[in-house]
Amino acid sequence: MVKLTIDLIARGTSGYTKKKRDESMQQYLKRLTHLYLEDRCIDEVGEDLSMCRNLTVLYLYDNQLLKIPILHHNQHLTMLYLQNNDIHKIENLSPLTRLIKLYLGGNCITVIEGLDKLEHLQELHIENQRMPPGEKLLFDPRTLRAISSSLQVLNIAGNNLDSIKDIECLRNLYQLHANDNLLTDMKELAHVIGGMFRLWRLDLMGNPLCHKAKYRDRVIVMAKNLDVLDGKEISETSRRFLHSWHDAREVQKKRREEHLRKGSGEFRDSALLRELPPVKDYPRPPPKIPGYMMPGLPRKQFDEILARTNSNLAEDTTQQTHSASVKTRSGILRSKLPDIFGTSLSIALKRGSISVDVGAVSNRKDLQRMLPLSRSLTRLPQHLSGGGGRGSHLL
Repeated sequence: MVKLTIDLIARGTSGYTKKKRDESMQQYLKRLTHLYLEDRCIDEVGEDLSMCRNLTVLYLYDNQLLKIPILHHNQHLTMLYLQNNDIHKIENLSPLTRLIKLYLGGNCITVIEGLDKLEHLQELHIENQRMPPGEKLLFDPRTLRAISSSLQVLNIAGNNLDSIKDIECLRNLYQLHANDNLLTDMKELAHVIGGMFRLWRLDLMGNPLCHKAKYRDRVIVMAKNLDVLDGKEISETSRRFLHSWHDAREVQKKRREEHLRKGSGEFRDSALLRELPPVKDYPRPPPKIPGYMMPGLPRKQFDEILARTNSNLAEDTTQQTHSASVKTRSGILRSKLPDIFGTSLSIALKRGSISVDVGAVSNRKDLQRMLPLSRSLTRLPQHLSGGGGRGSHLL
């Protein structure tokens, strides 16, 4: 058991506020603004603390206090740290009208009350209260209404809460820490945080509703200006996409309700279909089998070339019949063909077979086009075969 004394107060100051030699203890305590009295096993705060008139920050966490000390002489306090004590009730805080931050986590408090006069309170931390089994943290409506205009940060994590409907009036919250509770209702959550237009950070991890489908996406849609959810930052792209999707869905929902209200029957809209429409399977035409083998050459042009070849062959046959100068080399009779493809070809007839002299063919493509022409010459005049009767053959 330790009671707060002047000597303990003097040792609870920082190195920057040491007592001067010519300074009295009363003057020294009056000059103090910060007191570090954490983890000193203090269970009672006496009247000596009232001498610290200009105190603004008081650290009394990790002690054994059974109640909040009377601090009506310390009206300049702006920050009060009372975590991890044995406090059961919020009291004795009405004189601290300048209080901005109040830390009460890790105590035995069951009701948030007694804050009616703290009109400038911005942060209230009351997480992880050690309550009897089956009990949960309760909220006094008068207290919540009193601090609703100023409160910006609320930490109610780990307090067996199954509903946060009572904090609906806290419209100016910037941060809400409600993790490790028993929240399950997504509709209630949407109703509560949907009115907190300044909320940019929300912690809900450890609640059953976190296991519901599309939990994160749904919460981002609920809170328009949310930047951090469960410790993870929300990208601007994700926020815009989800909000656009939600707005489009709401428009379609209203249109459907109007159609149903007018009695127009079933409402059909492709935007509401969740499944993609089936892909049409058009019948494929049967493959065409070409009637001639001449790759890369149109049929009409092929017929013209073939007719022109036949007529030229007939003219050459007539000229060679009346010609006396026929050159014979080694039993091979050569006859000049017309220049059909811009190259000089000759058909050599030897031993009843037809061969193509490709000496003047410029490339392989020309040769592929000319070979079918040679096969089309199925019969030649008998006198061109050198009288042997073997010049007329089918290929």
